[in-house]
Amino acid sequence: MVLGAGPIGLLGAMGLRAFGFDTFVYSRETAPSRKVALVEAVGARYLSSETTTVDQLAEIAGDAVVVFEAVGASKLAFDAMRVLRGNGVFIFTGVPGRKGHVEMDADTIMHNLVLRNQVVLGSVNASRENFDAAVRALAEFVRLWPGAVRELITGRFPIEEAPKLLTGRPSGIKEVVALEGRP
Repeated sequence: MVLGAGPIGLLGAMGLRAFGFDTFVYSRETAPSRKVALVEAVGARYLSSETTTVDQLAEIAGDAVVVFEAVGASKLAFDAMRVLRGNGVFIFTGVPGRKGHVEMDADTIMHNLVLRNQVVLGSVNASRENFDAAVRALAEFVRLWPGAVRELITGRFPIEEAPKLLTGRPSGIKEVVALEGRP
């Protein structure tokens, strides 16, 4: 299961699918959209948090072996820990903004982590070897879903537009600056 349909969440979904996991992506976007189409193109199922509660997510998706969090929304992430099965792994990759206090049931979380043998880890930085592995994984994603991988980049802009991209509201999945003479 993946929380979030941004670039990292979509790559996480591709990674889980490439390893053969039945994958659900749970995010705010509603269908139809480019992100939902991308999720479906790689063989995952999309559920919108706008129309599906975390409890309904648990009913539909069942207990998750792996939850890959990529939204940085603390409340949603800790609520979604309820769908993690025994011996499951919950991976935090999103970094929350400082929005104040979030209430959570710490006793239940700790109880499940210990008695259900669950693992929680966080990751944001990686070594050179990890980046090399990511390039190999991306090549595998291109082999499996060439169209879907191409759809991840939804805008290419000249260097002169970089300031506007950094300060403006994103309009696609991933927007990049293309340097002259480079694709």
